[in-house]
Amino acid sequence: MLRLLSSLLLLLIVSTSWYDKATAQTPNEPDEVIRVETDVTNLLFTAVDKQKRFITTLQEADIRVYEDGIPQQLFTFQRETDRPLALALLIDVSASEERTLPAEKAAARSFIETVIQSRKDQAAIIPFTGSAFLEQPLTRDVLGIYRALERVEVAMPAYLGSGRPISGIVTGPGTRRSPREGSTAIWDAIALTASEVLARNTESDQSQRRRAIILLTDGQDTSSVLDIDQAIDRALAAETVIYAIGIGDSKYEGVDRGVLRTVAERTGGRAFFPKKDVDLKQVFSEIERELRTQYLIAYSSTNKKRDGAFRQMRIDVVNPELKKDQLNLRHRPGYFAKPSAIQDR
Repeated sequence: MLRLLSSLLLLLIVSTSWYDKATAQTPNEPDEVIRVETDVTNLLFTAVDKQKRFITTLQEADIRVYEDGIPQQLFTFQRETDRPLALALLIDVSASEERTLPAEKAAARSFIETVIQSRKDQAAIIPFTGSAFLEQPLTRDVLGIYRALERVEVAMPAYLGSGRPISGIVTGPGTRRSPREGSTAIWDAIALTASEVLARNTESDQSQRRRAIILLTDGQDTSSVLDIDQAIDRALAAETVIYAIGIGDSKYEGVDRGVLRTVAERTGGRAFFPKKDVDLKQVFSEIERELRTQYLIAYSSTNKKRDGAFRQMRIDVVNPELKKDQLNLRHRPGYFAKPSAIQDR
């Protein structure tokens, strides 16, 4: 009996000692738990010289990246030639496009044949007038994209395709009038395409896929609820670049080059103004080259605030020899910081 009691007492002492040590080593207050959050900013850019030739030989030491004027330390710099794409062909089908639409569709089909690699790239077809219609959601099915493109016709007076209208813009007191038959709402169409069709769904998707809107229109907006700045903000929030192709019928109001340059350049894209069918095909070829000829850089921002604010990005060429070439580096101008998911209590 004495031996049994002694053994139990010894076991109790050892157990108590182990518990005290374990308790001392285990945090029991919420603020003692270490949380690790990774904030990575990815930025794609292209470089062209004065002759508009793509430059593919840049090195990390040739550039410097700034966020809100503060230099950032890169941990990724690489040339990208095969990044998966998510493209939306946003096609104005108002009456002013009646004579140009067949050429637009032919050039777009050729572009799809050349660019879309079905195992990884995606494309959507979205005709618009006063409303935007999802004729074909993002898909890797090239035949499905062809069929959707063939269904796109000018709205005379209303669009008769099979695509459903895309919703997501609030209207009401204090907003501009709702879309009407025969009107053109370019800025609404851009905003809806960016936020409802192209917006990333996951973190891995964010870093893996390049998003672009290819906008075919004359730039004459008549009924958008949103303005051009709001459309640009939606595109930036979805990390979507816009390539604007200014095309329309001269018997109407012509092409508004100014607004198309604005919406393209402020998202890191370009505006094109083809004069003939052959020029239109060349434009699509230029877009293809730019989408496939780019650099990827990544950094962890020195600004750790997760406040949802806009951060302005700039890339400067610092190599003295390359500075002489006056390279043009095209990229999106910034991003919206991700709001914090952890609320203070």
